[in-house]
Amino acid sequence: MMAQPSDEPLFPPFSVVGPQFVVPKPLEIIVDKYPCRNLVITDINHSIILKVRPCDTSFHRQSVLLDGNGKPIMMLRKKYLTMHGTWNAFRGDSKADSDIIFSAKTENVIQFKTNVSVTLANKMSSNDDCDLRIKGSWSKGNCTIYMRDSSTAIAQMHKLETSKYAKNKFTVTIQANMDYACVVALLAIVDAMENPDVKHGSVADAAAGGVVDVVGAALTS
Repeated sequence: MMAQPSDEPLFPPFSVVGPQFVVPKPLEIIVDKYPCRNLVITDINHSIILKVRPCDTSFHRQSVLLDGNGKPIMMLRKKYLTMHGTWNAFRGDSKADSDIIFSAKTENVIQFKTNVSVTLANKMSSNDDCDLRIKGSWSKGNCTIYMRDSSTAIAQMHKLETSKYAKNKFTVTIQANMDYACVVALLAIVDAMENPDVKHGSVADAAAGGVVDVVGAALTS
């Protein structure tokens, strides 16, 4: 179980995507899941801070992480021809190896619980331990992101049980000094790993994108 966040940071600023996504106090976000891997992330005031949209091609599963204004922050792309489920995160909307920020992969070829290791780009060619680890059960809404292989929890999701309308919504508590864009990107990757049967480039993707636009407009109006 994740310790209650306090105003005293547990670790120095941990910037992965950029320092603008690191805040000195604990952050509570709300994640709304829409069809076909569309995610809308809001703060406690219901202001949209990030979005995730699928942009699959005929050959690749991929999603783009956008800021509240629709500007691309990261491209999340599945790597094929690997024994483990591996996703790479690229800066902006790039797909170049030189722009990889981190790589996330399942620890086991077949696994019944969520167990994903995350390695930053500057360590991907070494045999060092991973930088972050995601454990728990995504389907039950109790995943936690840990710092390396330690017991230091940096983010934890909480499934809402208040009503039937909350089944596709959960909150995430992020510790102070953690890069929240990185946390959201990892949640999007795990969601894609747990939902492997979404069709590439389907009409449903475009329709779901329209739903997100409508919801986003309603929340920001």
